[in-house]
Amino acid sequence: MAEPVVRVPDAKVALSTASVYPESTATAFEVAARLGYDGVEVMVWTDPVSQDIEALRRLSDYHQVPILAVHAPCLLITQRVWSTDPWVKLQRARAAAEKLGASTVVVHPPFRWQRQYARDFVTGVWRMADETDVRFAVENMYPWRYRDREMLAYAPEWDVTKDDYRHYTVDLSHTATARTDALAMVDRMGDRLGHVHLADGRGSAKDEHLVPGRGTQPCAELLERLAVSGFDGHVVIEVNTRRAMSAAEREADLAEALAFTRLHLASSASRPSRTPGS
Repeated sequence: MAEPVVRVPDAKVALSTASVYPESTATAFEVAARLGYDGVEVMVWTDPVSQDIEALRRLSDYHQVPILAVHAPCLLITQRVWSTDPWVKLQRARAAAEKLGASTVVVHPPFRWQRQYARDFVTGVWRMADETDVRFAVENMYPWRYRDREMLAYAPEWDVTKDDYRHYTVDLSHTATARTDALAMVDRMGDRLGHVHLADGRGSAKDEHLVPGRGTQPCAELLERLAVSGFDGHVVIEVNTRRAMSAAEREADLAEALAFTRLHLASSASRPSRTPGS
């Protein structure tokens, strides 16, 4: 039997429900099913459906699109979603993931003004990870910039590789905004890289979340590394389509992102396998 010439990793390609904003969570399931995504990552935010486990289960069943990850409500606009207590938010995200069959909870590091939460965050995330099979994958962030000023908004660090977590999420729009080397960050994450938010950026002070291939980030190179490393996490398309002039234009962007990802996840089987951090 001939040896395969292409190796496709086990990683599934999911659509973040944030990628259809300002459309609804329900719309994201429809689009994911229509375009052939392997699943969705639910961004828990102000849309009531995103907060409702039973509603999410019905959407998943109806569209036959599995929920692969849950993004805990960590944004400024979600400070009151699922409680004002950040630990309660994480507990509810874990419960949602367990009930929905999702393998990963994505969480941001705390804001600096959440002093007690930030003080206990690293040990608290380890403790919660020990209580479940769900991965808590902590996501890299970035400094906030305004003109020539920079504010460190996250604690303990926006660069999460400076702290000890069991699993990491790498977001390539965030590496662009941070103006940091994405592949060097992935090297530091090593085999603890458990989740990928795939988007692009040009180094703007704004978190751009461009369609992969439209910015300066090494999206293709990262995917090719994952393809030869046996990466078994999820690659989630998390892009900004707010400027789309129509539903058709939005879907074209999301179809392009999916095609780009699948193309670069398929790697020559003759290339030697190695971990992202090797």
